[in-house]
Amino acid sequence: MTENSKVKSRSLDIKAADILRAEILNGSLAPGSRLLEIEISERLKLSRGTIRSALQQLIHEGLVVQYPYRGCMVISLSSQDAWELYTLRSTLEGLAAKLAAEAIAPGKVDILQKALQKLELAVAKKNWQDFAIADFNLHKAIIQFSGHRRLQEQYRIIENQVLLYIAKCNPLHPSLEELLADHQQLVEAICDGNAVLSEQIAKAHHTDGELMVKYLQSWERQTSMLKSK
Repeated sequence: MTENSKVKSRSLDIKAADILRAEILNGSLAPGSRLLEIEISERLKLSRGTIRSALQQLIHEGLVVQYPYRGCMVISLSSQDAWELYTLRSTLEGLAAKLAAEAIAPGKVDILQKALQKLELAVAKKNWQDFAIADFNLHKAIIQFSGHRRLQEQYRIIENQVLLYIAKCNPLHPSLEELLADHQQLVEAICDGNAVLSEQIAKAHHTDGELMVKYLQSWERQTSMLKSK
């Protein structure tokens, strides 16, 4: 295989992974869906080897799981998964907010305000999917402004799982306006350089995680009872 063909093959891997990732995050590929190489290959008109590489990337990102003799499936968030994600996210984003506030500068203020405006636009449209993406992008900006390289690396490992988690979790919240208010308070504290308050708000912001855990625990109990009958 020539160097050019290797590059082309790799670019197709990335393209396939991007398509499948988007389908998982927007719900087109539901949690628990089986991902059959031959079906995806035919649908995307790409080789099975390309699809296999794309699936390996999504396994690495935590969006796909591979089971012996069963193949690949879209991840299903359990109550344990939700608990781990929201507690880890709370810790990472709390520290990031504190560090971002300590290192705030005019250029960073502008970026955070623009990210907040996208949240406000999603609320005006009452669009949960746009809100989830804007929510994630705002927090990712705060992570970047922390200046903490290892924190950024750890967040990068789980970022697609976090985006999936946000998309599933936000609709459990009673009001987009309340979610927006939480983010407005966070951005204001960071832009004011109030490190202590920024960390407190970022950590308290994850009460929706508790709602998600309770919802999944209830669903798991009901499923278990049905199976035992």
